[in-house]
This record gives sequence, structure tokens and C-alpha cells, in this order.
Amino acid sequence: MEKIIVKTGKRLECINITSRIVQLCQGKIEDGIIVVFVPHTTAGIFINENTDPDVVTDFENTLSQLVKPDFSYLHSEGNSDSHIKSSIIGSSVSIIVENGRIQLGRWQGIFFAEFDGPRTREIWCKFIPCK
Repeated sequence: MEKIIVKTGKRLECINITSRIVQLCQGKIEDGIIVVFVPHTTAGIFINENTDPDVVTDFENTLSQLVKPDFSYLHSEGNSDSHIKSSIIGSSVSIIVENGRIQLGRWQGIFFAEFDGPRTREIWCKFIPCK
């Protein structure tokens, strides 16, 4: 298993980690799958468009509107909205690796989503080779 460390600067922030995953795959696996997992209950991982930065801004704004931080939550730590956003987005993605390269669509990128920052976070990556 490989780990990537991400430092976030805002409470809600989506960071493109595609290049870090590409780098991580180099020389590690020829054909198979990489599972990218976030071991945090207030963060997530997703694949979406990485060409237009407005997509990420729209994503962040929509999540903030759907799950408001100032709702009357029962959880006493003040981050219930972060837990809910994390559950909506999910904690892992699986990506095909072929000929040593991750296989994403033309406009796709891999994003780490912070919902309770700023923090230092880990992303765990596991390679599953195919013969």
C-alpha cells in the first residue's frame, strides 16, 4: 500500500490529485486496478471533470447548499455536515491501470474532497495486478 499526504487550507476544498496518482503508478503496476481510499469520515474522493475549474467550484457550492453547516444537528463536534458530505461523495474510487497508465476519460480527474479542514490527510492507494 502507498500513501499520499494532502494538506488542505479550507473547510471545504476539492484538490485535484490526478498527477500524484499518475506518479504513484509509474513502475508499480502494468495492468490491474488501483484503489484510492480516504480513511477519514469527513473527507472523500471522486472522479469528475478536471479541465474547467468552474466545475469544482460548482461542486463545492452545490454541496454547501445541499448540506448546510448551520443546521440543527445532534452531533456535538460541529462537523455533522462534513460527515454527511463525505457519505454522499464516498471514500474510495477504483481505476483501471493498463500498460502502466491509469485509464481516465479525456476530461476526467481524481479529486480529494475536504469537508472539515484545514487538515493534513492521508490517501491510501492499493494496487491490484491482473495477469
